[in-house]
Amino acid sequence: MATKTISIDLEAYKRLTAARKEPRESFSQVIKRAEWTEQGRTCGALLAALPGIEAVDDEVIARLERAQQEDAAPDDSWS
Repeated sequence: MATKTISIDLEAYKRLTAARKEPRESFSQVIKRAEWTEQGRTCGALLAALPGIEAVDDEVIARLERAQQEDAAPDDSWS
């Protein structure tokens, strides 16, 4: 069977080691039985993340609004 050598950081190594069912289980076996769920970007995911996001300061909002008002389209839209 062909093999490929990869480099992983220490956190990934520790996770693979912890995911072993037994000490002799290979990392290939651990990876093959892993479930790689793809979490789409959904409104529900955004709503779930909101409690952990800090509110933006009023001064920051004012600066952003000023910058948006001062932003003008370029004279030449092709450059």
